[in-house]
Parts: sequence; C-alpha cells; structure tokens
Amino acid sequence: MKLQPKAVDGFLRSPDPRIRVVLFYGPDNGLVRDRAMTVGRTVVQDLSDPFRVTEMLGRAVADDPARLADEAAAIAFTGGRRLIRVREAEDNTAAAFTAFLADLPPGDSLVVVEAGDLANRSKLRTLFEGADSAVAIPCYVEEEASLGRVIADILHGHGLTADPDALTFLAGNLVGDRMVARGEVEKLALYMGGEKRVRLEDAQACVGDSAALSLDEPIWAAAEGDFPTLDRSLARLFAEGMAAVAILRTAQRHFQRLQLVAGQVAAGKSPDAAVESLRPPVFFKMKPRLVNQARRWSAPLVRQALERLVDAEADCKRTNMPDQTICARVLFQLASLARR
Repeated sequence: MKLQPKAVDGFLRSPDPRIRVVLFYGPDNGLVRDRAMTVGRTVVQDLSDPFRVTEMLGRAVADDPARLADEAAAIAFTGGRRLIRVREAEDNTAAAFTAFLADLPPGDSLVVVEAGDLANRSKLRTLFEGADSAVAIPCYVEEEASLGRVIADILHGHGLTADPDALTFLAGNLVGDRMVARGEVEKLALYMGGEKRVRLEDAQACVGDSAALSLDEPIWAAAEGDFPTLDRSLARLFAEGMAAVAILRTAQRHFQRLQLVAGQVAAGKSPDAAVESLRPPVFFKMKPRLVNQARRWSAPLVRQALERLVDAEADCKRTNMPDQTICARVLFQLASLARR
C-alpha cells in the first residue's frame, strides 16, 4: 500500500499492526535510515539486540529467499517481537519479497527494508505499493521548513529551545541528509552544556566548521569558478553516497541568497553591505567569499544559474540520464559562468 504524505509521521510513531513489511526508499539515504530506525524502535528499543534483531543485505535475500521467511518466523529467545532489517535492497529482491508476501510466516515479526532511489516502474516499489501487508514510504530530500521542525523536536528532546535565526541557520546548512543533520544537532546539544536556549552564535560555533557542511564545498567552488576543488569535492560526496538532488537543492539555496545580494548591489549597495544584510547572517568565516562572489555574479547571471539548476533537478526526475552526471554537468557549467 501507499501512504499519503500526511500519514507518514503517524505511521512512524505507531505502525499499523497489519503491516508486516515496510519499504523505505528515496534519494535521501540519511532519511531512509533514520525512518527505518524509528519504525524499528517501535518493535525493539535496542536495535543491537542480537536475540530480537537480525540484519541482512539485499543480495543475501535475493540469493537465499527462504532465509527471510525463516528469520521472520523465528521466536526470540528472550521473548518479544522480532525485527528483521534488510539493507541495500534493489529490484533483484523483488522475487524473494513476492514469495514472502504471498505466504506470510506466522508470528508478529516486522521486516524493515531500506533501498535507494527507486524508479516509478521499479519492481520492488510496485510490489510494496500493491500489497495489503506491506507499505512503501518514499524519502525525498527535505525542504528547510520540514527539517527545521525535525531539528526543533530533537532539541526539545534534550530540553533545549532554539532562536528562530539559529533554527534557520541549522536547517539551511544541514539539509540534504537526515542522519548527518541528526548527528550534528546531537553534537550541538552536548555543546550547550547547561544552557537551555540555542542562539545563532551557538549554532555557528558548533556547526559552522562541521564536516557536515562539506555539502556546500562544491557549491562554493562552482560559484567561484574553482574547477579543481569542484571536481575533488563532488567526487567525494558521490563516493559517500550523497544524492545528486540534495546537492542541486543546496546549490539552489546558495544562488537564491546570491540573487538577493546581487539585487541589492544592482540597487546601489556595496557588496559588503548587501552580504551583511542577509538574514540569517552568513557564517563570519564565509562572508569574504560571498562578498567576492557578489562582485563576480551579476543579477542576470545569477538568474541564469538558477534556471539551469532547476532544469537539472527536473532532468534528474524525468530522464534516464544518471543523476550524478546531470549534477556534475550543471555545476561545471556554473563554474564556467563564474569565470566570465
């Protein structure tokens, strides 16, 4: 079955007991894993419990479908429901899950499946969307507003509240991978010590130099016409499994801010004053770089860059070209524009 977007959060907190298999898929690998862990904890609080949790790779399920049924039918030595986690699932597991759903084993175990970005015609996705005992939940790259609410909830769990500008800074800089965002916010909670209110200065001090912001590195390099850094940083992100759409969304946000600056410069402000007026404020170490970009990019050129980025994201969703190729091509095009 398919869930409406508004029903996802409720399902994550309290899954329908009739559902025996849950598939999480999409370009945001961190969100896939985070949601899979959230649902898993409704069955077993300790996901490392060797008696109640079994982990399998998708290729193992494809090679030995009977093992999936055996694990789901097994009874935990210590009692309680069992959780079977299947990681890195692909369409080659569709036959195994077809057989599993056609003859569900007895018991109340839950199977949670994690996959990458599956196409609309994916066999695995189609199977889960059409089955009564299974559900498929997409995990797309979150918008800043949505991630901001998640960050606020995580901080609330630590007894913390965040100023609006701090929350905006965190959401804008951590969007793209939910697990990275969660890890950085957990680190921020530790950094706060006994303080209960997170200010912008706290967020910038803790997250500003974080490796989580490596997502920004190819974007800044493209805006500065720095081909070697763009090539190196983009290759690293792809090797780490970062989704191309997440990079493109980050690039769009960067050039939207650059568009605001360029507009003010065109109206007579100096680049320094235009950058200084941005809210939330730019991290102080990055201000000189953005000022230099403001001198390099005119308003019409920024508009052209944004059009190309929007088209590239659309191409990722409607063409058969590899997403990474589309993403790399448009960023190198932007770097060429920056050198004009």
